[in-house]
Amino acid sequence: MTTTKIHEVRLGATGPTVGRIGLGAMGMSGAYGATDDAESTATIHAALDSGVNLIDTGDFYGAGHNETLIGKAIAERPREDVVLSVKFGALRGPDGAFAGVDSRPAALRNFLTYSLQRLGVDYVDIYRPARLDPAVPIEDTVGAIGELIEAGYVRHVGLSEVGADTIRRAAAVHPIADLQIEYSLLSRGIEEQILPVCRELGIGVTAYGVLSRGLLSDAIAPGATFAPNDFRAHSPRFQGENLDRNLELVRALNEIAARKDASVAQLAIAWALTRGEDIVPLIGTRRRERWAEAVSALDLSLTDAELSTIEAAVPADRVAGERYATPLMATLDSER
Repeated sequence: MTTTKIHEVRLGATGPTVGRIGLGAMGMSGAYGATDDAESTATIHAALDSGVNLIDTGDFYGAGHNETLIGKAIAERPREDVVLSVKFGALRGPDGAFAGVDSRPAALRNFLTYSLQRLGVDYVDIYRPARLDPAVPIEDTVGAIGELIEAGYVRHVGLSEVGADTIRRAAAVHPIADLQIEYSLLSRGIEEQILPVCRELGIGVTAYGVLSRGLLSDAIAPGATFAPNDFRAHSPRFQGENLDRNLELVRALNEIAARKDASVAQLAIAWALTRGEDIVPLIGTRRRERWAEAVSALDLSLTDAELSTIEAAVPADRVAGERYATPLMATLDSER
């Protein structure tokens, strides 16, 4: 095992020290179609061996499969070498359908019990509600996580997909390490209100969807179709004319990337890295070669002129389709 020293940053004013990028593990549990546990495990090992320590999961990813997979993959690693970020509260039916959220204090303590068992650890580093529960004040949820911190089962409080007002209310109860939220060249909505509030309060951002679920890569071809159990089969950005329009933007980025001898994915990651050291991109992949591609983006530098060219090629108002299907968009406090 060889570990590369990569640049590290502190996640917010109070959070853990993490590598400049992190690994998002959701895709290893069927969110984007068929998976291979052996390759996923090898990818987790490759990420850790590259010097990255942040692994993000959710107790509802694959109905616990994701946590079990990660637990086995890190079992032989020193616990302090891995920063585990865990989301809770999303409810699923037996058919996999989203069934709302539950962030009651009693529920989250129950969820954590099962997460610790599946991960094979006695604490998680960051614990966060996956979505705002409209029936439970955020103060109650954050307060309950704070009690788990006092008990030694959790190290830090995180948030996910919440808006500026909710962030302020949560931070008034307990220090918040980071906000996990979608942020990429194709999804820049946080820049107006949410990101300034995070910076004001010393809250880091772990940005997921940096590659827009594969759209900002060479993985999606015109007219692509997706398996029914693939998130993209139901995502507006991957449907019909929306997909065609978005791939036009990707083609423009490909021309810029070619001039840098880079891939579109590397260009998208490098762009996200320029947004500030308080933003840590989560790279969602389940294959070692894709992880190697992502790590190489850390060496890709972009001038101010190149950044302007990139952003002009992909104007935020040219992106076609919402980032989630309508029912799921309604669950996003960050979009209100």
